[in-house]
Amino acid sequence: MSGVVVSLCLLVVFVLLCELSRRILTKLLAPRGLCLSAVYAVELVSTLQLCICNLELRLLGEVGRLQPQFCLSLTYLASVVHGLTFHGAQGNPCSTLEYTYRGRLTARSGVLRMVCQFMAASVARTMLQGLWALGLSDLHLRHTLQGFQCISPIHTDTHTSLVLPGPLVTAAAVELAGAFAMQTAFTHTHTMDRRYRVHAIAALTATLTYAGGLPCLILCVLLLQVSVIGAVFKPLCVCVAGGKMTGAVFNPALALSTQFSCSGHSFLDYCLVYWLAPLLGTHTHTYR
Repeated sequence: MSGVVVSLCLLVVFVLLCELSRRILTKLLAPRGLCLSAVYAVELVSTLQLCICNLELRLLGEVGRLQPQFCLSLTYLASVVHGLTFHGAQGNPCSTLEYTYRGRLTARSGVLRMVCQFMAASVARTMLQGLWALGLSDLHLRHTLQGFQCISPIHTDTHTSLVLPGPLVTAAAVELAGAFAMQTAFTHTHTMDRRYRVHAIAALTATLTYAGGLPCLILCVLLLQVSVIGAVFKPLCVCVAGGKMTGAVFNPALALSTQFSCSGHSFLDYCLVYWLAPLLGTHTHTYR
């Protein structure tokens, strides 16, 4: 239990440090006419926060063997905190590409934001491995002795195997459908009050992470294309997504930090599932 307390304290410290960094960078850069630089700095710090928190939460779930209900609550709380502290940062290349396509961002700004996102994702794991090596808790020490080993969550189950052949195809379909559904939720909630929208997206993210059942998700996405019905019920149907089959990432930068170092599949396999599939899902929503 002490290991859990240490990890939770570290998460709080990470978020506070990232928030302090965002405020300091904004105050330093904005008055000097470097507003764009401040935007990219906030993007980098926010993505770093996202990846670090997800890595520590994953450690709690896999090494700490915490109850799924507790992990679900932590995921929801972390998503709310991210939503309240990001200050306009996206932390997801899929969202950045969609904003660029719709003209909300210039091509240069979109590319620079994605560079910041992938840079932060690469740095996050290295930073945490250095912290884990200090052995601040039994969980960290155990993970260090295991060589920071993690196992790919990509697998299939008896239900999805009847629909799609092989775990890779299934996992790619899950990430594609999940990214589509998440982007749909973002679109339908963008006019909501920020206080409520943060909780709605957080609840959706937490549910996606721990639920399962690809066929139901695909059926819901196909049936709920009527704008009025879809606007209300699609986020609810997403709760049957395949988080248990892929980890429910739907974010190429976050996947680079949390999934690509895991054993079980090749780099190209991970590119297919965690990069290509979410991009296709997001752009399927954009072009529909």
